[in-house]
Amino acid sequence: MNDGTQSSMHNVESSVEQTLGHLRVLDTSGQPADVPLTLEDLYKAHRMRLVRLAILLVDEQATAEDVVQEAFTGLHRNWRNLRDAQAAVGYLRTAVVNGSRSVLRRRKTAREYTPPHQVNARSAESLAMLSAEHQAVVQALGTLPPRQREVLVLRYYGGLSEAEIAEAAGISKGTVKSTASRALETLQKAMGSK
Repeated sequence: MNDGTQSSMHNVESSVEQTLGHLRVLDTSGQPADVPLTLEDLYKAHRMRLVRLAILLVDEQATAEDVVQEAFTGLHRNWRNLRDAQAAVGYLRTAVVNGSRSVLRRRKTAREYTPPHQVNARSAESLAMLSAEHQAVVQALGTLPPRQREVLVLRYYGGLSEAEIAEAAGISKGTVKSTASRALETLQKAMGSK
């Protein structure tokens, strides 16, 4: 890559990081610092952040809430098998990613039988809190293939390391790196053409 392309790629990465980091801060402000000990505590402390994660992956609030509810239902069924609260949070995160994938697969199948349509059901409240630049980043994220979107959302919104992303998404660390790179290149092209 030449210096101009590298600089542009860095600017796109910085925009994604700022936007999703801003959303992370909004979602974690006011959360207790203590490690939750009960399922109810986990629900209160992590539900909204998991819903936002799911919204960023599936682009629809009602569906995202369903995905998160299913994740908590699964956690409830497996509660006795968990080592600790941190394992529970990892379980929930992975369940939300997998549930979001299932939703996207069902959508793809449904779209084969009906004409595709653009639905942007993000809450007006969540987009109103973002500047025009941040809104453009969130909209551009919506155009990425699902795995690329997952990796960027888990990295910049979830604040996860490459190893944590690999575990949550069920892919290798190398795939995380290459997928993130391709996603940022795609965003650079999409945002550069606007």
